[in-house]
Amino acid sequence: MAIMDRPEDMNPAEDNVLQLEENGNIEEQNLEYSGLVSWVNGRFEASKTWRMTDEERWLKAYRNYRGIYGPEVQFTETEKSQAFIKITKTKVLAAYAQIVDVLFAGGKFPVGVEAPTKAVGVDDAVYFDPEEVTEEKINEKKGELGAAPSKIKKPSARPELSLGVHKDQLERIIDEVKPGVGVTPTAFTWEPAKEAARRMEKTMHDQLDETDAGTHLRNVAFEMSLFGTGILKGPFGFDKEYARWNEDGEYDPEYRTIPRVEATSVWNFYPDPDSHSMADAEYVIERHRMSRTQLRSLKNRPYFREESIELAIEYGANYAPEYWENALEDSQNTTDINRYEVLEYWGVIDSDLAEQADLDLPDDFLDNDQVQVNAWICNGQILRLVLNPFTPNRVPFMAVPYEVNPYSFFGVGVAENMEDTQEIMNGFMRMAVDNAALSSNLLIEIDETNLVPGQDMKVYPGKIFRRQAGAPGQAIFGTKFPNVTNECLMMFDKARQLADESTGMPSYAHGMSGVVGVGRTASGMSMLMGAAAQNIKAVVRNVDDYLLSPLGRALFAFNMQFNFDKDVAKGSLEVVAKGTESLMRNEIRSQRLLQFMQMTANPAMAPFVKYDYILREMAASMDLDEEKILNDPREAAIQAKMMAEIAALMPPPPPQGMAPPQGGEGVPAPSDPTQTGGGNIAPGAAPAPGAEGFTGAGGGNNGGQQGAPV
Repeated sequence: MAIMDRPEDMNPAEDNVLQLEENGNIEEQNLEYSGLVSWVNGRFEASKTWRMTDEERWLKAYRNYRGIYGPEVQFTETEKSQAFIKITKTKVLAAYAQIVDVLFAGGKFPVGVEAPTKAVGVDDAVYFDPEEVTEEKINEKKGELGAAPSKIKKPSARPELSLGVHKDQLERIIDEVKPGVGVTPTAFTWEPAKEAARRMEKTMHDQLDETDAGTHLRNVAFEMSLFGTGILKGPFGFDKEYARWNEDGEYDPEYRTIPRVEATSVWNFYPDPDSHSMADAEYVIERHRMSRTQLRSLKNRPYFREESIELAIEYGANYAPEYWENALEDSQNTTDINRYEVLEYWGVIDSDLAEQADLDLPDDFLDNDQVQVNAWICNGQILRLVLNPFTPNRVPFMAVPYEVNPYSFFGVGVAENMEDTQEIMNGFMRMAVDNAALSSNLLIEIDETNLVPGQDMKVYPGKIFRRQAGAPGQAIFGTKFPNVTNECLMMFDKARQLADESTGMPSYAHGMSGVVGVGRTASGMSMLMGAAAQNIKAVVRNVDDYLLSPLGRALFAFNMQFNFDKDVAKGSLEVVAKGTESLMRNEIRSQRLLQFMQMTANPAMAPFVKYDYILREMAASMDLDEEKILNDPREAAIQAKMMAEIAALMPPPPPQGMAPPQGGEGVPAPSDPTQTGGGNIAPGAAPAPGAEGFTGAGGGNNGGQQGAPV
């Protein structure tokens, strides 16, 4: 398990983290830095005002997902049906399921580490020969045999190899690349860069598993599908508690610092209003809703000011719910909420801006033209103020769009893409239901002048109306309205097809039956499913570019900066996102690999093929852990040598056509594994007429007449 053990004597000075310390008079000190509180609150109000348009979009998407009509939909008195057909929910869940299925197709978190083409800080390849005679081995032999060093023959720097007709050319190439190294028959090739990449990747995966990163990634994928943007926060240091009991049965937990990632709701995320992506965002603010207990638990985290936290709690709860919160919670709660609003600010502050805003920060914060800080604000109190601890400086948030909107920070989701078609489907379905209810009942028209006055006008089976004297004629008439339900449902189906087009999520891709045309055959359906997957491929590429790649680089930098585990190999490695790669980890990929191996079965092509890579890819395409079932090249060489030694101990097989050797008359030989004495137990061929053992008429030893016709 790759985790970090933080030393007990670790302090901010050693970590090069500048923090605002408490001096005993907290109220006076926080008043001195009140300009920072005003600055953060001003940025928060600016972001909140700017994103109101996006909040309206998200509310519509949420209502369509839940099947709730918004206040903009007004029903007339004649409309009886208020049905809501939740096709949006089906599409959103289908997109979410496909994204998650692709990202976790390999069974691991889709982030990997690879050795670069030219490794920096670690050797690309190292060659060594376990049978090479060194001075240490000479001295060891001298002690064993009592021989003088001069009598022990040293091998040449590079022994002669059987290179055939290409000997001169290959020897020249070997001398130019690595003369005298790695060319002996008993030499091994060790690749430290690949080993460092493997160890770092395992460390990162263990750390992500420690914080349930897969669960948080699935939450991000859901909000990305529904609202168009998903937010992931991290990695940042977190002290995790591990349950442990001592020998006396007392609870003695162990705390370890691990890099943590977590999903942040898009509703609580307030970015720089002038930015279009995280790359050009100067600041972001996360809004927290905390209870008294959660606020006090911040004391256990690094660099939080305990006295300021208690002072913020003493001032009382200050959480004011936003207008969209009641809509999300399906409530109209107007009572005071016993919660605290905490703002977490990550961003840049210019020195000039700091002076204009009367930010009286410590001198260490103003040495540069601009500084990146992390500040936590609640009830006018500074709960935490530190310089950005990450090197290089970064904001620990990743925002990934479902569909990129190049002119806005937030992306476009599935629900927004089918907003109009959802309204059309709802309208025609309501019309169909109302018309079906109207056309399935008769409208009764009664001429009371032909009936006896004072009768009950209710109509039911067996009802008798009494007529009065007068001219004959019909007194009761039944009117039936035409049924146009089929026409309404045709428009509903048309709108549903338009929803398939607008979302790029065909109905047959999430289980709709009744597919006609080319989809009636297996090959035709395969073609349709392949075309439908193109949209998800674009979404997964966005996940790679906007989330997995930045997360992998940030986690790699975190380990390089804060990891105290000396066993983790370090170096200039490449972090790669494997979301798109997971699209190919399926049966088709394994079939292609098998086909490639058959094509390269020619011995002349074998030197050009990396079979170890092919085996790893085949194992991965079958959802197997290649690290557990495959040996690395060094282990494979040792295994091959062991198998060769075992094969040498076995006796050679007998020549073809000869019986296996026997251990004596009627005794199986020790080399006979069947213990049958080389006999064949089988029906065999029937003897021919006249031959020994033939039991039919016609001669032989069966008593028949010799030479008689058969």
